[in-house]
Amino acid sequence: MTPSSLIAPARLASRRSLIKGAGGVTLSAVAISLLAGCDGMAADRQMAADPGSDVDILNSALGLEYQAIAAYEVGAESGLLQKPVLALAVQFQDDHKQHAQLLASTVAKLGGTAVAAKKPADYHFPVDTLKSQADVLRFAAGLEKGAASAYLGAVPLFANKDLAKAAASILGDETMHWAVLRNALGENPVPMSFIA
Repeated sequence: MTPSSLIAPARLASRRSLIKGAGGVTLSAVAISLLAGCDGMAADRQMAADPGSDVDILNSALGLEYQAIAAYEVGAESGLLQKPVLALAVQFQDDHKQHAQLLASTVAKLGGTAVAAKKPADYHFPVDTLKSQADVLRFAAGLEKGAASAYLGAVPLFANKDLAKAAASILGDETMHWAVLRNALGENPVPMSFIA
């Protein structure tokens, strides 16, 4: 399999949200270890040796993508975004839709059942704290950084190395979103040398 046949290069939530089951995803022990940043080499080998865990990891990522789509919908519908920023939010949402479509089809190709998206209200976003364009941008930037961290943790755990390459590509996209959002806030778009 080639990376493009599994997941095209592609791009939300914090590790804490993932561990709590972001997107309504019930996380397996493998996914929880992955997203919690499990450091044990034995756990890493066990997870990498189980190709079935790839579906769990993909479904966790799919739940994040659905959450991202919903978050950008909330931001776009808030009435707080100026036209150029609104266009950027819609573009980023489209990126997440493409990610979700490809993740879901990859789960199906691997014989799994893709998790379902939830309604935006079911994510319990902190909409009452979104009072300005800057608030919406900070909210989205935080989710994008969290997603980048989650994909970073996922890359070495895939049994299928083509999936790892595809996840790394999505990681890059999430990181670019984070940088662009920080720049839109007037903040340093690259505030650190490493993603943690």
